Amino acid sequence: MAVNWWGGLAPARRVAAILLILAAGPASAAVGCEGGKVAVGDACIGTGEAADGVRRLVDAAIAEYDLNAVVVSVRIGDTPVLTEAWGESLAGIPATPDMHFRNGAIAITYLTTLLLQLQDDGLLSLDDPVARWFPDYPAADRITLAMLGDSTAGYADYVYDIPIYEDVFRQWTADELIDAALAKPMRCEPGRCFAYSHANFVILGEILRMVTGKPVEVLLRERILDPLGLADTRSESTATVQQPVLHAFTDERGIYEDSTYWNPSWTLAPGAVMTTNVADALASFVAIGSGRLMSEAAYRRMLAPTTAAFPPMTTEIYYGLGVVVSNGWLLQTPSFGGYSAVVGYLPDRGTGFALTSTMGRRTPDERIANRLAGRIGAFLAPDRPPRLP
Repeated sequence: MAVNWWGGLAPARRVAAILLILAAGPASAAVGCEGGKVAVGDACIGTGEAADGVRRLVDAAIAEYDLNAVVVSVRIGDTPVLTEAWGESLAGIPATPDMHFRNGAIAITYLTTLLLQLQDDGLLSLDDPVARWFPDYPAADRITLAMLGDSTAGYADYVYDIPIYEDVFRQWTADELIDAALAKPMRCEPGRCFAYSHANFVILGEILRMVTGKPVEVLLRERILDPLGLADTRSESTATVQQPVLHAFTDERGIYEDSTYWNPSWTLAPGAVMTTNVADALASFVAIGSGRLMSEAAYRRMLAPTTAAFPPMTTEIYYGLGVVVSNGWLLQTPSFGGYSAVVGYLPDRGTGFALTSTMGRRTPDERIANRLAGRIGAFLAPDRPPRLP
């Protein structure tokens, strides 16, 4: 069992750009094109041509990787390019663009957006120590909220130790997850390394709840989902997936099986375990990535390369506050329990995409969505392709 550094449970088998963003600030305009055309790199091409380019990449990936289904949404500036689905959710049930899937680590960006909003409101500071709420946690007086958000706290990751596969329907509590992580030695001293840990975001969710007196799901609804009109994104307290459902399949337990209703409660803080569709996922990243939901200072802090000095980070690809920054793209790449997705946004171009894919019997690994996303990103911004594992 291994965990990718930007989150998501992977199967056992297997900065110049950011300076432009920070200099320009949020909501930079895309390259202007006229006559129904959109900007792809330095060129202006027809919207239909752009959509066909994406379709060719999806068709090739389905054939190459034996994918059951792919759902993609792309927009360039203010222009929707396509929102389409390929393949089947279940045998005989075509995938459709409105189907819902688990958004996993996309909700981590929502959590850190809430954190930055609450700092904007004066309710907390990124420099507040965890000890303010949990004085008995290891090194709590030296770990700040910012360190939870950018995974430099040093806490271990519980996913290596809890029996996820032994009972895939188990409902985990926040206390169980936090206790499992804190029972292990710290990966490093606070602020001295990048150590991705799901526990960071479970703890952060608990703190956001304590600061506001509201459950995380209420905070997400009031501060992100409702303001953006994201009617197809919601928090789930159980293994429910809202209808219509994109079914997931995996061989993580040694057999190829439907994993749609495996319980995802181990993945994040209660209230931040969510389902969505590609249209909502893209809309949320366009809004967050353009700085609409926070102050300019908060936006700059979200994207600041504070982790770039810690391996495996670099100035070209690093972890901001709950978001991956790769060659100027803002990304999240959830992958667990048969669900694999990528959402990306290039702020200074106004270019964004969201995709999810599901595995066939011969799909080589669960993170195939990353490979397809890399190809789509390189097509949409050939001079600024995102780097994905």
